[in-house]
Amino acid sequence: MNLNNKKIVITGAASGIGHALLAELIQQEGVEVLATDLNPYPGTLPSNVQFLQQDIASAEGVDALFDAALAQMGKIDVFIANAGFAYYEQTQEENWQHIDKIYRCNTFSPIYASHKMARINQGREYGVLITASFMGIYSLPGYSLYSSTKAALLSWADAYRREKQDQGHIMMLCPVATKTHFFDTQAPVPWPSQNAQAVAKAAIHGIRTNKQRIYPSQLSKLTLALNWIFPIVMPIYKWRETQKFFQWLTQKSRD
Repeated sequence: MNLNNKKIVITGAASGIGHALLAELIQQEGVEVLATDLNPYPGTLPSNVQFLQQDIASAEGVDALFDAALAQMGKIDVFIANAGFAYYEQTQEENWQHIDKIYRCNTFSPIYASHKMARINQGREYGVLITASFMGIYSLPGYSLYSSTKAALLSWADAYRREKQDQGHIMMLCPVATKTHFFDTQAPVPWPSQNAQAVAKAAIHGIRTNKQRIYPSQLSKLTLALNWIFPIVMPIYKWRETQKFFQWLTQKSRD
């Protein structure tokens, strides 16, 4: 999609990948953006960007965001569902609320927003970019719930593209661990990692070219290829990440 003169909504815009994405978006010619986050925006914004502090982890929150965007801009050409969070933990007991909280934000909200985009854009081209994760393809210990929310998104998108009969583009962003506050849980950052600016630039390119899956890290693409040729690659990597996880648990128990 050509991003020039588009009306865009982005969630999770106050930090991390969302913050970097917003910086890229405002450089596109003639764009108008409604940015939102659960937290306040840390700085000033240009006149073509409005900020709404909003929780989007519910149908009511997403509905309110769409209402505000349509009232302000008249239409939504591109919706970027970037809001999300992770747990790094060893699950030791059942906790429905714990599971429900992460699925509402990471999985239910982007899917619900995608369905709304399809309804309000009947007969015209639109785009939805969802921040998934490379962990949605290869899950890691400590991130079992987080990985599952992203795997669910990727599986949903693969099927939904074949179900729908419209001009919408569903694009899935699959970054590796990104150097932001997202992983500030005193947990080891998975290897490899990359910066938010690189992810944002790859995302913009992916939107422009309507890529179904966007891999900002060249190493992640290489990993997919290598593991297809040598299936031992990922088991070895996961073994190493498992060692790091239990080292983290041991250190945590001593603190």
